Amino acid sequence: MPPKKPVVEKKALLGRPSNNLKIGIVGLPNVGKSSFFNVLSKTDLGKAANFPYATINPEEARIMVPDARFDWLVEAYKPASRVPAALTCIDIAGLTAGASTGAGLGNAFLSHVRAVDGIFQVVRAFDDADVTHVEGDVNPIRDMEIIQTELRLKDIEWVEKAVENLRKTSRSLGSNSLADKAKKEELAITERVLAVIQEEGKDVRKVEWNNKEIDVINGLMLLTAKPVTYLVNLSERDFIRKKNKWLPKIKAWIDENNPGDPLIPFSVALEERLAPLDDQERKEEEERIGATSSLPKIITAGYSSLELIRYFTCGPDEVRAWTIRNGTKAPQAAGVIHSDFENKFVCGEIMSFEDLKEHGSEAAVKAAGKVRQQGKPYVMVDGDIAYWKAGQ
Repeated sequence: MPPKKPVVEKKALLGRPSNNLKIGIVGLPNVGKSSFFNVLSKTDLGKAANFPYATINPEEARIMVPDARFDWLVEAYKPASRVPAALTCIDIAGLTAGASTGAGLGNAFLSHVRAVDGIFQVVRAFDDADVTHVEGDVNPIRDMEIIQTELRLKDIEWVEKAVENLRKTSRSLGSNSLADKAKKEELAITERVLAVIQEEGKDVRKVEWNNKEIDVINGLMLLTAKPVTYLVNLSERDFIRKKNKWLPKIKAWIDENNPGDPLIPFSVALEERLAPLDDQERKEEEERIGATSSLPKIITAGYSSLELIRYFTCGPDEVRAWTIRNGTKAPQAAGVIHSDFENKFVCGEIMSFEDLKEHGSEAAVKAAGKVRQQGKPYVMVDGDIAYWKAGQ
């Protein structure tokens, strides 16, 4: 008999095991969070005002994710209905120094951050005498350190409580039963998490964890386990000329403290000016000033930071993008449409978007032998076009 192939363990992801994930807009007061949320969601839900705590209850909006593949499919199929992928975005009130101990409206705000799955951290790098800064002057490095410190302090508080509770229960544990061994292992992992934040001064997401550790960490719902995309709010002038004295310092700070995190410069002032224009007017204005809106890039970065991908279903009735987590297998991807598709899964007929675009039609893709029948083990790839077969 040939030797069995080694089973490769699927890498677990930090965060909730869900396709319906949310990203929160976080930052100090008056850095442009609510104005950014308004242009992002094309609404006036966020309360933009020139004083701290203008936003208290988080506002929520579903924002369409731009995708040239989806646009091409709509053009090709001309369906009666079109449903693109969406990113749920939440405008969270400003965090201040001392928030972890309840300063300002700290505890409520941190619970709002805990309820989201990823973070857009808005950093102010523009001077404007008419827009006050809660710390007195503009210094994005200090602001980023305040946010990082407050999130870590709150995590330390939560993990210390978890360690304390686990230690209490572990005193009476034996060493024979599997349940007792699992509890002791959970305590050891939780203590390691505490050491990472408290002693090593690292965010939880910046450490390589194994699947068992990730399972424990996900149960703790930690703030520093959430992916962060840094959005640097510049004046319109600085954004157009691509120059700002703070940008190199911000990049250096991220490289030193949270290497690998995305940094996207943008200008809320420019976005607010472009927002009311129709498509043609916006295109003309972008050509005139030599700069384009950063919103598509920001939305795509936020979606990707949550380890989200999409597959498509296509036909004359509807072209639709279905959001799933990276690494999702075919039955669970089908289950996003309806639980019966997962429970009674037979197989999927899969073609790649690239093959459809190259050959021009489903019939041509089939004739080229590029339509694949995939079973339960198949891991979905971003941009797959799927037709599911389910039993009765």
